[in-house]
Amino acid sequence: MPTSHPRTRRLLLVDDHAVVRAGYRRLLEQAEEAWDIHEAENGESAYRRCAFEEFCAVVLDLSLPGISGLETLRRLRRRNPEQRVLIMSMHDQPAFVEQTLKAGAMGYITKSSAPEILLEAVREVVGGRRYLGPDVASCRRSACNDEDSAFDRLSPREFEIFRMLASGERVSTIADRLCISYKTAANYSTAVRGKLSVGSPSDLTRMAIRAGLLEA
Repeated sequence: MPTSHPRTRRLLLVDDHAVVRAGYRRLLEQAEEAWDIHEAENGESAYRRCAFEEFCAVVLDLSLPGISGLETLRRLRRRNPEQRVLIMSMHDQPAFVEQTLKAGAMGYITKSSAPEILLEAVREVVGGRRYLGPDVASCRRSACNDEDSAFDRLSPREFEIFRMLASGERVSTIADRLCISYKTAANYSTAVRGKLSVGSPSDLTRMAIRAGLLEA
């Protein structure tokens, strides 16, 4: 008869690449704690699973198809403020880190981290303690330019809309993707431009590229 895993051992791993999930799953299952790993390939699936199942932590990528990792984090925490989330992303830019922490993430590591960093991060987050990978912490300490400070004025939802606008997405598309009305999306767009003191879409794009939030 198979052994049942208590809720305190159940992790949800959210990444759109099956090979990546398989590697992390193997690492976590072979750890001393023998984590009970479950998987989701996008934010929508992760959100649905968390509505009906309990996980001691969600390990979440930021670059997901459909709703982004940041939006997924925001929705998970809005529905369950006690949900513990560890971000594991290829992005190490301070703006990403600050926005995820603002949205309620308890930890942030990069995908270039050593395997032991992932294990340590999971243990800390499951234990209710904040954890930042060494490279992430170093980037935060070195961030002191004006644009990083400007992004601090944005809420996580505004930051997400800023990135979508900078990518060239229309307000109507943003409204559809975030499941909000066109008027609400337009109001967010206006607020973002005002807080960043940026007018044209091309200026938004250049600002995002300079900050490393978009590829040129």
